[in-house]
Amino acid sequence: MIEITCNDRLGKKVRVKCNPDDTIGDLKKLIAAQTGTRWEKIVLKKWYTIYKDHIKLEDYEIHDGMNLELYYQ
Repeated sequence: MIEITCNDRLGKKVRVKCNPDDTIGDLKKLIAAQTGTRWEKIVLKKWYTIYKDHIKLEDYEIHDGMNLELYYQ
């Protein structure tokens, strides 16, 4: 299990525990369960890289304690 922190720059910070072999779509569903937004509206970024839903966290080299940027569509 790894823990990922997502910050939306509006004051909301979400910490989510997931597995490295989960997809970005799975991570978005976990974030949506905590924030109350629909997972389809969530966009995860790191610098200028937008993460795609079907790719695994380990493929993007997302590790324990990593911080991602949370945006809404």
